[in-house]
Amino acid sequence: MLAFAAPSAAGEGLLYLEAQAVGGYSSMEKSVVYNSMSANEPMQRSSVGFDLLRKFSSGSGDTGTLALQGRLAWDPGARSRLEPQVYNAYFRFKTPYAYVWAGHNRTAAGLEAYFDTHGALLQTLPMYGYGFDRDWGLGASRDFGWGDAALSFTSGAGMRLRAAGNYLVSGRIAKGALSRDNYSGGVYLSIGMVPEITGYRLLDGEEKAYSAVGTDFSLFWDRWELRTDLRGGKRRGVDYLAGLGRLGLNLLAENRLKLEAQGVYSGIKGMESWTLGSGFSYTLTSDLTWRMMFEYADAMNDKRVVTQLYYYFKI
Repeated sequence: MLAFAAPSAAGEGLLYLEAQAVGGYSSMEKSVVYNSMSANEPMQRSSVGFDLLRKFSSGSGDTGTLALQGRLAWDPGARSRLEPQVYNAYFRFKTPYAYVWAGHNRTAAGLEAYFDTHGALLQTLPMYGYGFDRDWGLGASRDFGWGDAALSFTSGAGMRLRAAGNYLVSGRIAKGALSRDNYSGGVYLSIGMVPEITGYRLLDGEEKAYSAVGTDFSLFWDRWELRTDLRGGKRRGVDYLAGLGRLGLNLLAENRLKLEAQGVYSGIKGMESWTLGSGFSYTLTSDLTWRMMFEYADAMNDKRVVTQLYYYFKI
């Protein structure tokens, strides 16, 4: 449907083949695991997929972008061991006032508004239950000389298609553009009624109030990277405070080796906990990357080590 909705105009496209092999060990489960996070989360599992990006243009310049990215992931613990996963599935078009998109794309909140982690082992706050990495709906964004602003109206169901009174409205305004200024600092607000969903699995279909007020900051300085995200609000009728801090160091020629460490704080009232993680990413070839992560979750006293081979090849 998105392809047919694209304007009839000249353009160019990029198509990539994506494949990954993921495995590790969890002290809580006392066994080998085949996912980087919990078994219900979509990140990361052994999978094969594609990533398509096509730009459309006319005589006056670019008119829009079509993005489609999906995987077929292996889940050895599920009844159906192969799970189709959709990440990007949107069309973004240019208007005189802003870029507008429709489909499955980023919400206008936090680091997930501009930080792509679809192939990474270390994740941002949405994968810990606070917010949505991607969601179905509509959005708009505009760049300014001082930064950017974005607004999204989405379903609040994340990866899953659902329309049962659920919705999520998010807005973010930021100073600085990371690709231009090497820093970005934003403030954001989200409010809506959302179900309890983990990945594609519906845990509780009753929509309940969700809200988030937060601030995020990213900085590139020499070989160092710093990312922070702090948000608070209400989730499933309970107040919460959640935060993430990550420090990265790029080494070797062309930054082929990256070392990272992060801490995630989950402050649901009466259930406060920390998750500490570290890892590295090493570019073996232009198409193949090796990643490894160690993570400790104090709430479950789980020590998890995961390794990943990630293949991303232009066809």
